[in-house]
Amino acid sequence: MIRDLLAEPLKLRCGDVLPNRLVKSALSEQLGDRRNAPTPELAQLYRTWARGGAGTLITGNVMVDPSALGEPRNVALTPDPGVYRPWAQAVDGTDTRLWVQLNHPGRQSPRYLSRQPVAPSAVPFGDRGVRTAFAAPRALSGEEIEAIIERFGVAARTFVDAGFAGVQIHGAHGYLVSQFLSPLTNRRTDAWGGDAVRRRRFLLEVVRRVRDAVGDRVPVSVKLNSADFQRGGFTEEESLQVVHALGEAGLDLLEVSGGTYEKAVMMGSGRASTQAREAYFLDYAAKARNVSEVALMVTGGFTTPGGMADALSSGELDVVGLGRPLVVDPGLPARLLAGEDVQAQRRCPKTGIRLADSLLEIQWHTRQMHRIASGRPVDRRGAALTLVQAGFTDGLNAFRRVRG
Repeated sequence: MIRDLLAEPLKLRCGDVLPNRLVKSALSEQLGDRRNAPTPELAQLYRTWARGGAGTLITGNVMVDPSALGEPRNVALTPDPGVYRPWAQAVDGTDTRLWVQLNHPGRQSPRYLSRQPVAPSAVPFGDRGVRTAFAAPRALSGEEIEAIIERFGVAARTFVDAGFAGVQIHGAHGYLVSQFLSPLTNRRTDAWGGDAVRRRRFLLEVVRRVRDAVGDRVPVSVKLNSADFQRGGFTEEESLQVVHALGEAGLDLLEVSGGTYEKAVMMGSGRASTQAREAYFLDYAAKARNVSEVALMVTGGFTTPGGMADALSSGELDVVGLGRPLVVDPGLPARLLAGEDVQAQRRCPKTGIRLADSLLEIQWHTRQMHRIASGRPVDRRGAALTLVQAGFTDGLNAFRRVRG
């Protein structure tokens, strides 16, 4: 039965057990305060999701360096685990596991947050529209690279001490780990770049440091691009080599994604063959299964219980990732586990203008998360109003950040 497949627990390499095969994937909540600490509203959002039936919740990206933010209201690392305990306790009274996703934006830090962000190499964005929003980065020194690796380890230990049950490293969507992996953004010729082996060294060192920090019994995961989908970028062949290396490193769970800010495949523009099977990256997952035994999670495009069950029963993946559908319906996992024939919904309004709709997809769902966090229902406001409010809020946050 479909319900039995979705409800089956999954034992990971480290020995920890996921209660079922439904995982809420990371979504950037933008619910940190002005000091980039979690707010009570953030805990309330995860309390709602924990009661919604997903076996595991992965947080939005938490930045390991408070001076390097992707968005004004990101949560960022502080040395005090107590700051994060109310957030960790949001799942108390349920069987849900709460994992933290750790990230560094690299060059993907907006101009109003970073006048000169850092990156593996001093390579600005190639897309003219994207380049206007981000300053040209400077290349990291070897010592700075080592310091960032250490920050990932410190952050992992801090969140586990606060009560989080697992750690995911964000290695996709053009952030710093992804920048090291891509020959477009990593043009170094030292120990951190120059060929595929050295380009993946940064990610493997981060995984090693996180594992050392949290021990052998805490799950460690990576979110990885199947490819960047850019000419001359991180290819599927290289990605599969990274998957093999991560399996050898003892990774517990690999989440498959794809794309960057310049080529946002993760927003829903995958191959027709994979869209026809609901999930965007199933073809790649089947290839990854052949090079590693690491547990696989695919996020993006799942809409029906049958599609989810078919992917699980085929052996192509072990975990179904659900992101935006849980913003529209936080209780969707419980309904699926109860055997309801319910579809994952996406209600975001459209303008018909590609660039505007790409921004709208993010902003509309962010505002719905904020409504859930404050105890309000999802609304159906139109595209124009959402974009206007998003522009006002982002401008206000930018002004506050520059003043601060």
